[in-house]
Amino acid sequence: MATIVLIGASGNVGTRILKELTSRNHTVTGIARHPEKIARLDGVTPLTGDVHDGKSLAPLLKGHDAVISAVRFVDSDPAVLVQAVRDAGVKRYLVVGGAGSLEVAPGKKLIDQPDFPEEYKPEASKGADFLDYLKSVTDLDWTFLSPSALFVPGERTGKFRLGKDQLLSTEAGSSISFEDFAIALVDELEKPAHVRERFTVGY
Repeated sequence: MATIVLIGASGNVGTRILKELTSRNHTVTGIARHPEKIARLDGVTPLTGDVHDGKSLAPLLKGHDAVISAVRFVDSDPAVLVQAVRDAGVKRYLVVGGAGSLEVAPGKKLIDQPDFPEEYKPEASKGADFLDYLKSVTDLDWTFLSPSALFVPGERTGKFRLGKDQLLSTEAGSSISFEDFAIALVDELEKPAHVRERFTVGY
């Protein structure tokens, strides 16, 4: 059992991660702009936090075993978040990543493919920038978990594959549910296997 801060605890992915954490008896401080939207679960303390204000965020992170960031990349700054984790004295930092920076072939990223939806490009591009920033961070035990191309609500099956920098896909396409993504992330939290690395999860 660990004490975890989950930034973005009221979002689509954050809600599933929160549920997965509490189902495994972790104690969670959930942070959101509107904490009233955070699910009321045993072991969860909802707090108001601003991802753009590192100085006010750091005290909320202090004293925890790990920080999980589940916020949109276009709405956050990796430098501010990383510094807040540092200032709080927390060493373990896990990030809900994006799929855009995954390779579909050697040297060819998903975001650069002609059929990549234009409306997703700003978020995907910022996600790639976030990963690049993390790669320069050597004083935190960070992990960046990229989902598959299709990242949607679904079932908690516990049946999935893990990869590294290549997009995982089957004949049916490339996908992972929020629920199974949450399993993979909390597994990594409990038994770190990808410290200072990106990895990916898919069916």
